[in-house]
Amino acid sequence: MKTRKILYLFQAVLFLLLFTFSSCKPKEESFTFAFMTDIHVQPEGVATEGFSKAIEKINEIKPDFVITGGDLIMDALGQTYGRADSLYKLYQEMSGDFNMPVYNTMGNHEVFGLYEESGVDSTHEFYGEKLFEKFLGKRYYAFNHKGWRFYILDSVDEHPEGGYYGHVSQDQIEWLSEDLKQVDKETPIVISVHIPFITVQNMINKGSYTPNSKGNTIKNSKQVLDLFQEYNLKLALQGHLHVLESMYTRDVHYITSGAVSARWWSGPFYGTGEGFLLITTKDDDFEWEYMDYGWHAPVFKDEG
Repeated sequence: MKTRKILYLFQAVLFLLLFTFSSCKPKEESFTFAFMTDIHVQPEGVATEGFSKAIEKINEIKPDFVITGGDLIMDALGQTYGRADSLYKLYQEMSGDFNMPVYNTMGNHEVFGLYEESGVDSTHEFYGEKLFEKFLGKRYYAFNHKGWRFYILDSVDEHPEGGYYGHVSQDQIEWLSEDLKQVDKETPIVISVHIPFITVQNMINKGSYTPNSKGNTIKNSKQVLDLFQEYNLKLALQGHLHVLESMYTRDVHYITSGAVSARWWSGPFYGTGEGFLLITTKDDDFEWEYMDYGWHAPVFKDEG
């Protein structure tokens, strides 16, 4: 009888231990990363001075990595090949001063030769987004970090009627669809795009019935976001507008970051000064802060 009681007690303890371990989800390690967008580096003016100060601040904070949100240079759209090439080289050299990995996002100012002023056409070896790929690698890709999945997307496409517009190309849609099949649906996900999925800026600046233009939002945003419906999409990081806005809907946080360059290196833009986002994860959630990096360009009259 005594032996049987000991056996029952042992079984009860074993069951309790198994239940405890099976019901406790392992906690992910907390980490930080920076989102820096709209740098617009160029040799003229104070751009290199300001960008250097931003890099110094990032290195001081020591995040795990940096995601850049596009418009890294100023610019390739309407410049000669020599000028565009030199700007890419400048950005590549300066970004080498970061003490951590940098994941770059394509912006509209990285697209080479789209405007007639560039003096080239689509037959040029590095026309369009090929110059970005030459210097900075893939236009879209994904990576994992400490239990989180990050998607870097190219939200800039050539419009059939000329110029650029916000659009995620079909090749990316197909790649995303296949890639997500390999992702656990509980994995927290972050997306980085340059042109926003959603924004309220036109409504604020021009009135609530004002539509978005082809250049300030992604036309097929619903098609892209629908791919993540059954997944744990936590955060969409956006750039392009140079203003800070935070929107939360349907369990997804959309943050448009202010620009590292603010008003293209001439002071605040609609009340948003020079800065970057610092994101700190905790388990499958996060906190964020827009950080002033301690340097300010000459201030002109603000439009805000």
